[in-house]
Amino acid sequence: MAPRLLAALLGLYILAIAFALEVSVGKTNTVMALNGSDILLPCTFTTCIGFQDLIFTWYFNSTELIYHGKIKSKTSEPILVGRNPRVEFVGSTTGKDNNISIVLKDVELSDAGRYTCHVLNPKEKKAHNATIFLTVVHKLEETDNTVTLIIVGVVGGLIGLLILFMLVKRVVLFIIKKIQDGKKECLVSSSGNDNTENGLAGSKAEQKAPPKA
Repeated sequence: MAPRLLAALLGLYILAIAFALEVSVGKTNTVMALNGSDILLPCTFTTCIGFQDLIFTWYFNSTELIYHGKIKSKTSEPILVGRNPRVEFVGSTTGKDNNISIVLKDVELSDAGRYTCHVLNPKEKKAHNATIFLTVVHKLEETDNTVTLIIVGVVGGLIGLLILFMLVKRVVLFIIKKIQDGKKECLVSSSGNDNTENGLAGSKAEQKAPPKA
């Protein structure tokens, strides 16, 4: 009886994981912003059991609430509950993706830190979240491509030399073949002339008359 109960509980656990709500901030969890610019903080969620009266919140460094929204159902857009004046909601939940992304405007150096997208689906009674880290810089660093350009130039030059070498090799081989073919023709022609001259000489040779009796 115990093994069956354990198997049943394990099956329910796996099923719960399979249908659980998932929250994502994209392929990377780090973003960089220029001081004074606007920055997108992405967040989407998926669920296989649907949702109703779903609540989502954005936190800065786990404590400061910067956006609070509520979604009645899949057919309705989020309702604003509260937000930081510099935060704007730019997502949508009526399309294919449940997008609850926000934009932080006029970024300051003090805005650097951890931003958590927190989602609670009442059907699951358990919250899920994902975190993205923001770095703020005075100016974006320019990438020095000098080394890359040098490497590309050297590789390109070597490939060019290799192609030139192959072309020269083919031309030289073609010329050598032509010269050899010419020599063969001369040898054949010379041999034919010698045989003809020998034959003519033999035909013109004087024949001695047989002695008279």
